[in-house]
Amino acid sequence: MFTGIVEELGEVTDVEELDDASRFRLRGPLVTEGAKHGDSIAVNGVCLTVVETADGEFTADVMAETLKRSSLGALTAGARVNLERPMVADGRFGGHIVQGHVDGTGTIVRRTLSENWELVRISLPQELARYVVEKGSVTVDGVSLTVVEAGADYFTISLIPTTLALTTLGIKQPGDPVNLEVDVIAKYVERLLGTRPDAGTSPGTITGAGPGTGESAR
Repeated sequence: MFTGIVEELGEVTDVEELDDASRFRLRGPLVTEGAKHGDSIAVNGVCLTVVETADGEFTADVMAETLKRSSLGALTAGARVNLERPMVADGRFGGHIVQGHVDGTGTIVRRTLSENWELVRISLPQELARYVVEKGSVTVDGVSLTVVEAGADYFTISLIPTTLALTTLGIKQPGDPVNLEVDVIAKYVERLLGTRPDAGTSPGTITGAGPGTGESAR
């Protein structure tokens, strides 16, 4: 489990195209410190399993389904990425419950500058909009954020200078895709109340595996 507090702004150093997947090499000296094969690291909000580490870099395999349903498929060498290690049992819960299971992608629509913060409007699929509420939590590219305004097919967030400086949200521009993970508690409540139109199924989610089980999607 993650909390949406980005630890490091990393970089994609190589993307190897495989038959039905891609192998990413990413630089992140902080998150790779002590990391080993089978550990999990969230990359732009997608939980990936570490294959190997060396010299402050790690590799991770990403299957075709994840590439298609997240923004990872658009990454190329040189791209900056948000990195976070899983929360340790005695750590501080700085953000909110983040699984690293991306529910879909949105698009940055508009950025409005202010003196000390920036308001960002992001479009999202309508099937995810019902889980996003004013003053609720949402994860954007792995960053835990508070919703300012929630519309039928969009929401807005306010970004402080620290978030702008230390995450990819400071450099994303209108038209750029972002990974979205809605509050898992909202999905469980909806399922328990039986209010989903398709209550027999769960929302399509990109599921990063836990340690040692391999990255997967459903």
